[in-house]
Amino acid sequence: MNKIKQLFTIAFLLTTILTSGQTNTPKTEEQPYIEVTGTAEKEVVPDEIYIGIIIREKYVNKVKVTIEEQEEKLKNAIKSLGIDLTNLYLSDANADFVKFRWQKKDVLTKKEYTLKVSDATTAGQIFQELEKLEITDAYISGVSHSKLDSLTVEVKIMAIKAAKNKADYLLAAIGEQTGKPLIIKETETMPLSNISAVNIRGARSGEEFYYVDGVKVRDKENDEIQFQKIKLKTSIYIKFSIK
Repeated sequence: MNKIKQLFTIAFLLTTILTSGQTNTPKTEEQPYIEVTGTAEKEVVPDEIYIGIIIREKYVNKVKVTIEEQEEKLKNAIKSLGIDLTNLYLSDANADFVKFRWQKKDVLTKKEYTLKVSDATTAGQIFQELEKLEITDAYISGVSHSKLDSLTVEVKIMAIKAAKNKADYLLAAIGEQTGKPLIIKETETMPLSNISAVNIRGARSGEEFYYVDGVKVRDKENDEIQFQKIKLKTSIYIKFSIK
């Protein structure tokens, strides 16, 4: 019986402690809040245009035209347009080109380059020079902007300001004020979209012009290449307290 009494006593004490703890814990009312999403976007003209160029060994009137000969002509054409040759470089896939040539001297092969230019006009001039050199494998491999990082930050700041402004006018309509931000979360970011590869051989097919993913490759009247603007878009969710 003593053991039973001891168990009852312990159980009573535990119940008393737990009840006392619950009674002493003050109830806190949930802080009022407002949830909003701010969105901002910006369009910029690309100033980094990447042109993929492939030179292949070939025969003209049974005479072999080497890659080295064509490469030299390509470099001269690029220099004639005032473009620094540092903007022309081998694609990663051709890093072992020299070794390959030593191993297979008589095999027709190819060499792939990337050329970076700063505007659509220069890109159009490059395509004209490639046509003169009878280099038919060339395409727009991508576009970008030299200040992409800072522009992205700018758009995010615009989005968070838009969210704060939205909270302010919504709460003002009911006589309340925006408090401190409780949660800030970037909910959507539209990254830079690269342009799909566009082969220029189709530009000589007699078409007036054609588009691929927003890129105007050739206009028969003025030989002008035009690029769709890069769109940067961000949405930011914020949970504000209400004063």
